[in-house]
Amino acid sequence: MSAHSIPLQSFSVTNDLKLRAEIVAAAAAKNADAVDRDARFPAEAFLAAREQRLLDVLVPADLGGDGASVPDVVDVCYVLGRACASTAMIFAMHQIMVAILVRHARNSPWHRRLLRRLSTEQLLLASSTTEGQGGGELRKSSCAVERTGSRMALAKSATVVSYGAQADAILTTARRSADAPPSDQVLVAFVKEDYQLERIADWDTLGMRGTCSDGFKLKAAGGINQLLPESYQTIHTQTMMPVAHLTWSGVWSGLAAGAVERARRSVRSAARHANGQLPPGAAHLTRATTSLRALRGIVGSALQRFEVLTTDQVESLDFQTAVNLLKVNASEMAIATVMSCMQACGLSGYRNDGEFSVARHLRDVLSSSIMISNDRILANTAGASLLIEVPSLLRD
Repeated sequence: MSAHSIPLQSFSVTNDLKLRAEIVAAAAAKNADAVDRDARFPAEAFLAAREQRLLDVLVPADLGGDGASVPDVVDVCYVLGRACASTAMIFAMHQIMVAILVRHARNSPWHRRLLRRLSTEQLLLASSTTEGQGGGELRKSSCAVERTGSRMALAKSATVVSYGAQADAILTTARRSADAPPSDQVLVAFVKEDYQLERIADWDTLGMRGTCSDGFKLKAAGGINQLLPESYQTIHTQTMMPVAHLTWSGVWSGLAAGAVERARRSVRSAARHANGQLPPGAAHLTRATTSLRALRGIVGSALQRFEVLTTDQVESLDFQTAVNLLKVNASEMAIATVMSCMQACGLSGYRNDGEFSVARHLRDVLSSSIMISNDRILANTAGASLLIEVPSLLRD
């Protein structure tokens, strides 16, 4: 078995999980335009997700969950992404936190109780890893844990906390102590009764409007036992970053697939009205379909590689670089796919209304290269690229 204590199976959801995901996706699709227009939380989709018990799918069976795999979750992200990108992204971010708890804190009594409660109550977990003006620099914290005996507290200026107001618990990064350097971080779990949020920034954006990623001042207090046992450096390398980039890629793939489906219907409709003559946009549909196939391929390949790696291999320079570049490549390919869909649909795709509109898809997918900036990732991996040997054979 690999080092990941989350069971990892094939890149295909079970029939039961697929059916449950499709029920949630139907609720998400029905409300996607309203969620986008009003920049509101997709409440209907997450009511359905709780009813279908999707929030605890990664929780091991002995703690009440499905014991599903990361590839299963990525496929659910794909199904939800076809319907509503905001719903899919919230689901992905929640599951990243669940994966962290399962992988790094399953043997901690406090966190085991949290996982059981998550399963029983279908709790929604959020994360707070961005801070101050540093934005996307996840590996540094300004705030620090202040310890008093068996208790601890922290105060954080969190510039982005996606669905923070709607979450039932938050996992947040902080310096280990007031005298620790910014990179010496811990991860702390707080349930809703442990913290207060004061809104300091609103979320009025081009796309992904339903994630409700407002900024907050977070003030929290709890027991020392709420600290995850392992350092955030370990958590970030082994789980946070790989699972984030895999699940996000699933969201963007699903989003792109939803746009391709609309483009396909648009081209078919135009052909019917022209006595079978394909419209000029058909060539762009071909391009979109091809790029979606390639996008699904790189995500599937990354999942297959991830599920068999040992801890040492996950931490290797080669894999860390590859999974960082997966995020870059998947986001760029998703954007290109949706742009081709816009061209295939023409004016009907450009409109905000109508059955062939891909305007929401385009606005949502443009976030993909900005959330954890591709430029930042490429700059950070530039040095590593110099150390990785060029393969001598095609299948090396």
